[in-house]
Amino acid sequence: MSVIMNFAIFPIDKGEHVSQYVKKVVEMIDALPCKSQLTSMGTIVECDTMEECLSVISKANAILEQDAERIYCTATFDNKRGKKNQMEHKVEVIKSEIN
Repeated sequence: MSVIMNFAIFPIDKGEHVSQYVKKVVEMIDALPCKSQLTSMGTIVECDTMEECLSVISKANAILEQDAERIYCTATFDNKRGKKNQMEHKVEVIKSEIN
């Protein structure tokens, strides 16, 4: 199975600039065995199960709770049974259509 999650999580009680807090979440994600891609608006993660994706959010929340009283999180999922490497495959398909 492939579960692609696009999510954003950040403290909303720390002012306009929150990169020092988001950095801690990105470092945690980089240490995980799943594929990930940081974007300007969030992070895309591909896991084998929905539970693994939800665990990423839970870990990210726990990291931010150390410094923040209020945290914003949004997430979207694409859960495709019987497939792997969908994060890369979806992009490759679109690029092949463009060329």
